Amino acid sequence: MTEQNLGVGPATVPSFTDVDEVRAQLAQTGYLADEATATAVFLADRLGKPLLVEGPAGVGKTELARAISQTSGSELVRLQCYEGIDEARALYEWNHAKQILHIQSSGDRGWEETKTDIFAEEFLLPRPLLKAIASENKTVLLIDEVDKADVDVEGLLLEVLSDFAVTIPEMGTVAAQTRPIVLLTSNATRELSEALKRRCLYLYIDFPDAAREREILASRVPQLSDSIAQELVRIVGVLRGLDIRKKPSVAETIDWGNTLLALGVGAEPGKRLDDNTVRRTLGVVLKHRPDLKTALKELKLG
Repeated sequence: MTEQNLGVGPATVPSFTDVDEVRAQLAQTGYLADEATATAVFLADRLGKPLLVEGPAGVGKTELARAISQTSGSELVRLQCYEGIDEARALYEWNHAKQILHIQSSGDRGWEETKTDIFAEEFLLPRPLLKAIASENKTVLLIDEVDKADVDVEGLLLEVLSDFAVTIPEMGTVAAQTRPIVLLTSNATRELSEALKRRCLYLYIDFPDAAREREILASRVPQLSDSIAQELVRIVGVLRGLDIRKKPSVAETIDWGNTLLALGVGAEPGKRLDDNTVRRTLGVVLKHRPDLKTALKELKLG
């Protein structure tokens, strides 16, 4: 990690030639992108702009970043946001224990000389933002669930994502040589600042329609029979229309399909789900007791 010149911004090295290539390559990883998603990914890659992806939990926002990383041959660097995350956890911090040991072993050396030693790269602990910027290889930077972070963190992100550079007072400025592909995900639990949104392209991913969800099931759980897959998707659609605390995600639909296979009731062609199987496996897709009671009543299984 060396000090860089900010006179020239980081290079944008495209990973995809067009939107069709994005869809084809994402599909090879098992991620079935619609036209809007593929277009947003292509533009984020080509224009070098961060992509803000909003939508309900479990619709594939995080998985999209993983798929882009695989198809572009880039390292995935993930910053998981949470309430209370600060600059030290997002950007960098110093290894204080190692610094103290070094000072103690320095003997009679003066402070000025020792200070130069302890503020060196070997004592630096890069966190995700700095790691993505300092990497010599192309990276996909995933800033996951940014809406869970405090507003102050947005200010930090604005600074980093504007120049893709980090100034470390004791060492100098570290600037990206190649601009990372950046995805920010949000479950929309709070409104993000207009300043952050203005710097990003925007994509909203909703729950897929029945036809697309059957395609996803066929891709991720290929042993599942068409008849069972169709029933699962139909039931999940009903559940998402209920007034419940947590609507089933696409990931949970996939889990339900794998659950039925494990129970030996999902692979037989033409087989249909019986009420008892639905009742005893409903906990795979619903994780709150009131939701289970509402669903059992609506599905007439109570």
